[in-house]
Amino acid sequence: MITVTLYHRSSDEDSQQVLAYLEELQHLVPHRLVQIDIESDPLLREAFAHQAALVEVGPYRLRSPITKTDLQVALGAARDRARHLDATDPAYKERVERGKKISGADRFTYWFSTYYIALFNLLAFLYVGLPFFAPLMMKADLQAPARVIYTIYSPLCHQLAFRSWFIFGEQPYYPRALAQIPGVLTYEELAGREQADLLDARSFIGNPRLGYKVALCQRDVAIYGAIFLFGIIFWISGRRIKIIPWYFWLVLGLGPIGLDGASQLPSLMGSLAPAWFPIRESTPLLRSITGGMFGWMTAWYVYPLIEESMKETRQMIARKMAIVDQARNSP
Repeated sequence: MITVTLYHRSSDEDSQQVLAYLEELQHLVPHRLVQIDIESDPLLREAFAHQAALVEVGPYRLRSPITKTDLQVALGAARDRARHLDATDPAYKERVERGKKISGADRFTYWFSTYYIALFNLLAFLYVGLPFFAPLMMKADLQAPARVIYTIYSPLCHQLAFRSWFIFGEQPYYPRALAQIPGVLTYEELAGREQADLLDARSFIGNPRLGYKVALCQRDVAIYGAIFLFGIIFWISGRRIKIIPWYFWLVLGLGPIGLDGASQLPSLMGSLAPAWFPIRESTPLLRSITGGMFGWMTAWYVYPLIEESMKETRQMIARKMAIVDQARNSP
């Protein structure tokens, strides 16, 4: 027997008329009717905000206004299709059986689609927060766990000392002389070199006088900090923030960080850099601004996109739960 699902509002006249039509057609095309009140679930209210009644019969969907002829044609087509598939497609029978029960995967998917933003925010907080524990542990003379954190983040970030924040020292950063920041001790001065050595800068953690570096560079701290901040705002807004056009992300997100980051590469190439190419080193402020813009715009583009997919998933499983629940309670 085919199943007819009616999404309706109990006070709506169109819905009552559809119910009457289905009762009249019961003897012509026997079917099991499952009624779902749109007002019973906030997800359904959102999905069917501008619809008075909607009927689903197998793969066929009818929207209000719905006539008796529309219903009869859809019922007949669904019945014939079901008979054909029952006889020729074992996978169809399996799908029908799966549709009659709520699995553990369904429950987990519904939970994840509802609370994914909280999980993402937690992961972003841990990812950007854990690197700050490394200098805290070094300060407390807990070198072994601190070095574990530095090692974990080493494949994920260059950890160059002259592009990292320092805590508990004389300065919050020690830039290269090329950055031309007045009034600060440069990395070359503290290292006793005319030019910064990349391997030494990567392995240098700090000391009690200079402080200890954060296990993520300045730009990465800004990127993931901005992602975390946007995630919190997105959650507070009820996930109602709309997606930005892709070119906004390209121009305001990727553009500034690409220009700032790529323009520094010749300064790391030494004699291999073309003589005509300008040599520059960014500043902590500029790295933070461009990194923050990239993280913010990326989250603004990606999170609403994910929400659209998660919303469809929640609506689909919520409808399935309602259908299964009513089917169990029906005689």
